[in-house]
Amino acid sequence: MTQKIIQSQVYNTKNQTKQTGLDVVIALYPGVTQLDFTGPHQVFMRAPESTVRVAAMESALELDGLHFANLVSLRDIPSCDLLCIPGGFGAADAIHNPAFMAEIKRLASTANTLCSVCTGSLIFAAAGLLRGRKATCHWSWLEYLAQFPEVDVVGDRVVQDTNNQQTLLTGGGVTAGIDMALTAVGELFGQATAERIQLILEYNPRPPFNAGHPSTASADTVSALKTVLAPYMEGPREKILAFLENEVSA
Repeated sequence: MTQKIIQSQVYNTKNQTKQTGLDVVIALYPGVTQLDFTGPHQVFMRAPESTVRVAAMESALELDGLHFANLVSLRDIPSCDLLCIPGGFGAADAIHNPAFMAEIKRLASTANTLCSVCTGSLIFAAAGLLRGRKATCHWSWLEYLAQFPEVDVVGDRVVQDTNNQQTLLTGGGVTAGIDMALTAVGELFGQATAERIQLILEYNPRPPFNAGHPSTASADTVSALKTVLAPYMEGPREKILAFLENEVSA
């Protein structure tokens, strides 16, 4: 109840926004990073008169020790205004799941806005939706995103690409999803609404260390993390390269 009161008092800006109401679908899969979607979820659910559905092929998922149940089936959603795909190591398996990819392509064809966080953009790329478009992802996966045909890879925190049919907003790793979602709300409802959401969430990051990106982290930190990540990335990397090889030979 409190949440609904906050929404109506703070975000009901019908006379000032570009749009009222938004049908958002956040598509999950095994191995997704939970903050990749819970961050944007907090933003999108506060947009005026909007509906946010968290959906998957599965009815429940265990992610990083957290259990998400009663998920909406992707098959049961006819359309959406905005399709958001979060990232995670599981993205490399998701692109090899024909049923999941078919639902992503179908829902994307109905949406006016496509959004991704982290390696979620690799799923869009595997679906053929990033050809001729600018996009980003987590810094450690940029080289693999660049191997998909005709993707203009930009290493920014949020990258926007708008054509005559769809707006594409891709975010970097994990926490960039909040920035991406606020950017999307600003585009769809106006800056004033996005600023109100940012304020109620007290999104005012002041990290204790300046190590959130390889461009600011020390060389020792970057080297140490790459060493730690290497065994975790080996399997997903091989699956992405296998997908690309199959696409070329098909």
